Amino acid sequence: MQDSRVKLLTKIAVLGTISFILMAFDFPIPLIPVFYKIDFSEVFILIGGFALGPMPAAAIEALKVILKLMIKGTDTAYVGDIANFIIGCAMVIPASLIYHRNKTRKGAITGMIAGILVMTLVGVIVNYFVLLPAYSYFYHLPMDKLIGMGSALIPLIKDKLTFVLLATTPFNLIKGFLVSLITMLVYKRVSPLLHR
Repeated sequence: MQDSRVKLLTKIAVLGTISFILMAFDFPIPLIPVFYKIDFSEVFILIGGFALGPMPAAAIEALKVILKLMIKGTDTAYVGDIANFIIGCAMVIPASLIYHRNKTRKGAITGMIAGILVMTLVGVIVNYFVLLPAYSYFYHLPMDKLIGMGSALIPLIKDKLTFVLLATTPFNLIKGFLVSLITMLVYKRVSPLLHR
């Protein structure tokens, strides 16, 4: 029992470290406000969730963010870091839960689609009610200026709701799709290492 617990913690630590490293390689998407950047850290968290379960996936997500805060600090007054954890968990936990009930290719695809949809919905709610107001407050940036950053790229953005629907939602859908695609391509190669 003790040995299996040590193995699990070791796997969480390794996957959390890999995810933290991948987090450093982020990039913006054209036509999305520059403060939304994609990284592929969720790939190894999702792999961990599929191999180890939803709670280890949440632990890997937390470790990734903690390592980032310890080593690099925050440049978003912790708002982006909290968002990264919440929205990342919103994808990997449902995906892992569904896959663990049906460990087939279909179960993995269903789980990832559900994870993308939950992440997108949580992203809308959390951005609208918490994250955008928090960015506005901590950066002393009036909401209309924040919205203006979005409307400069997407003229249909007129208010906070259209910002979330036309900037945040596409970002989360694109990120979820790319993370899922890469996970599908590498999971079978990596998973034997996690089942030892």
